Amino acid sequence: MAAGRTAADAPANRLLGLLRPSVYARLRPHLRPISLEYRQPLYDAGQPIDFVYFIETGVGSLVNTMANGQAAEVGTIGNEGMVGLPIVFGDNRAPTSVYVQVPGAGLRMRATRLQQTLAQSVSLRTVMLRYAHAVFNQVAQSAACNHFHPIQQRCCRWLLMTHDRMQSDEFLLTQEFLAMMLGVQRTGVTAAAGTVQREGLIRYRRGNVTILDRRGLERRSCECYGVSKREFDRLLGGHAIRKVRSGGR
Repeated sequence: MAAGRTAADAPANRLLGLLRPSVYARLRPHLRPISLEYRQPLYDAGQPIDFVYFIETGVGSLVNTMANGQAAEVGTIGNEGMVGLPIVFGDNRAPTSVYVQVPGAGLRMRATRLQQTLAQSVSLRTVMLRYAHAVFNQVAQSAACNHFHPIQQRCCRWLLMTHDRMQSDEFLLTQEFLAMMLGVQRTGVTAAAGTVQREGLIRYRRGNVTILDRRGLERRSCECYGVSKREFDRLLGGHAIRKVRSGGR
């Protein structure tokens, strides 16, 4: 449970772990542990964003809802990042919503506090903007992936991305969310998951996924998983962040 941790522990969120110690020390007193429950809204489209969330385990889903009520996932957030990117750009609203896709835990802080620290710290702004660039690249890659690649490959990609953000080989992933992630009907999800399961890569029962063959999933996935991962490493990896830390506040 989130209540068993304190924000004073070493950050389980990778984005917080990239910050200069002095910057993290400014944020730490304002970070509150929180459990992230399935389908919990983190912010709603068109509404003020009062809090930002640094996910430690679990996955948040960035969702765009059409006028007829149909919804599609356009991005995901896990322990590599933060929910509430509009705050980094000086805004407090978005046309999208974010809610919890895979339950877990994280840290929450008031958006106004992050804004104040962003105004005071060049290095924090640089890290957050690099993260925003990585998210933009992920969304763009996903759009191309959905257009060009078959559902089984896309399914393997999303399973790998979710697995990266968890501390277990087993996690909750309902057919509803998997359909939203892949942009298909539930019948398509059943067929895709069934194929991957028959190949011995996963076990999928009643909304619970168990990863059985990680390397097999990587081989079965399209190139988009590797492209997005390399971009995150390029923008937020050790060498890039050392350069950020060498200057600024």
